[in-house]
Amino acid sequence: MILDEEDSEMPQFLLTVWHDEDYVVDFSTDDAQRVMGQVGALNEELMASGAWVFGGGLMPASSAATARPGGAPGDVTLTDGPYAETKEQIGGFWVVELPDREAALELARRAAAACEGPVEVRPFQSE
Repeated sequence: MILDEEDSEMPQFLLTVWHDEDYVVDFSTDDAQRVMGQVGALNEELMASGAWVFGGGLMPASSAATARPGGAPGDVTLTDGPYAETKEQIGGFWVVELPDREAALELARRAAAACEGPVEVRPFQSE
């Protein structure tokens, strides 16, 4: 998001939820129901406060595909799987508008507690 000096919009932040690559949610378990309730309550609060822009959970990384540019212009190769070769994958995310980085970090603390897992915070470019 690019902000003009006269623009009164707050900065936007991406909060990403991370899981191990073999993480699978079984929504019928008590643990999953507890976490979903915690995350749902946080989502409702974000929507009510006006900070919510967009958010969602993602299917497992095994469902991903990656497009990579080749050597020649317009040459693109599609491969199955996520871009990152790592044991941890993005499991979900929020895009929020908040006054500053400190507010985003506080939200990340609350989101990590609700998700019971790590949450990364990154601001969107503003220029």
